[in-house]
Amino acid sequence: MKLMLKRWQHLLRIALVCIVAVHAASARCADISGAGSTFVYPLLLKWAATYYMKTGQQVSYVPTGSGNGVRQIKAARVTFGASDMPLMPDELRTAGLAQFPLVIGGVVPVVNLGGVGPGQLRLTGPLLADIYLGKIVNWDDPAIAAINPGIHLPDMKILVVHRGDSSGTTFNWASFLSKTSSAWKASVGAGTSVKWPTGVSATGNDGIAIYIKNVEGTIGYVELTYALQRNLSYAAVQNRSGAYVQPSRASFSAAATAADWTQQPDFYQIVTDAPGADAWPITGVVFVILPKAAKDAGSSRAALAFFKWALTEGQADAATEHYVSLPPALVKQIETYWNENIK
Repeated sequence: MKLMLKRWQHLLRIALVCIVAVHAASARCADISGAGSTFVYPLLLKWAATYYMKTGQQVSYVPTGSGNGVRQIKAARVTFGASDMPLMPDELRTAGLAQFPLVIGGVVPVVNLGGVGPGQLRLTGPLLADIYLGKIVNWDDPAIAAINPGIHLPDMKILVVHRGDSSGTTFNWASFLSKTSSAWKASVGAGTSVKWPTGVSATGNDGIAIYIKNVEGTIGYVELTYALQRNLSYAAVQNRSGAYVQPSRASFSAAATAADWTQQPDFYQIVTDAPGADAWPITGVVFVILPKAAKDAGSSRAALAFFKWALTEGQADAATEHYVSLPPALVKQIETYWNENIK
């Protein structure tokens, strides 16, 4: 009888050790799920793969558009949301959420015009607004031809392509048009979803990129990485200083340096139409949104560990994917914000 009792006690100790081990593994590898911005998807995909190889931690992310990402995190269906449109501090407080910037990139106009290569076509904010308002309808319109001497512009209808989903890329695009065209600001405005005066819809950055790639005469807007991946022709765009600027990490960085993050509650900042001779005028910031006190504290801690790695060790991947990393001083500010606002 004593022998049997000792055997049961031994088995019980083994069971308890196994349970503790399972819980420890769960704490190390809590589920991290995210949804939202398609703008940042190429980079998050790469980060998730690299992080898994280093740590064994899985990060799942669904590029559903910024608006949907905000809805998902407000409903606590994911660990984090990602949005290219920051939430106002009052909205964050009401929802019990915190937000911080993750990376900087640029939205670019992309076109499919025979014989016109990347960076050859020039466009301005007012011209882009008039095209998307349906006021300029042909590629050989005198207003486009006047700033593009030497480029053959076909006598062809312009087919406008825009996002049909709730999109942070749309927000930055419409924000730029609102700042440079009073007609656009008065009739359409800015938001993750707007009432488009003309054109056809596509879903996600990749949806627009595929449409542009396959249909001649089209114009759309995507994050630069999508344009490069699909070998699309993008336009140089006139910035606030009057210079026609090419989209690049350097011009995105030039726009971002004009931002002062130190005085912005919850890092609320919009950097479209930034000052500076070298600044890309449609630069955007991707924000991560997390609950201040998550129901699943383990997943929230695991997400912060992932983002801390991304903001430091993961910056090489950001450069490879044509995004701009945040300056070290801002990363320190973000870490302080985490300590003060996220449990």
